[in-house]
Amino acid sequence: MQKDKAKYYNLYKRLGTNIRKARKRAKISQEELAFRISSARNYIGCIERAEKAPSLAIISEIAMALNINIEDLFKE
Repeated sequence: MQKDKAKYYNLYKRLGTNIRKARKRAKISQEELAFRISSARNYIGCIERAEKAPSLAIISEIAMALNINIEDLFKE
């Protein structure tokens, strides 16, 4: 997985940046987002900093929790 993460780092960086922007637009904390997807706050922070590579299921849950389309999380 670590090798794949390095290969797709720019994608994960964009994903994390877009999650952070959407979360801030929604005016919710990392803690609140984590609660909405039954996760830990530090995991949300790791995703936003591209330190973790979330599964498609987690990405989908984040999009639903933020009331946005999953595609919006990958836009440049």
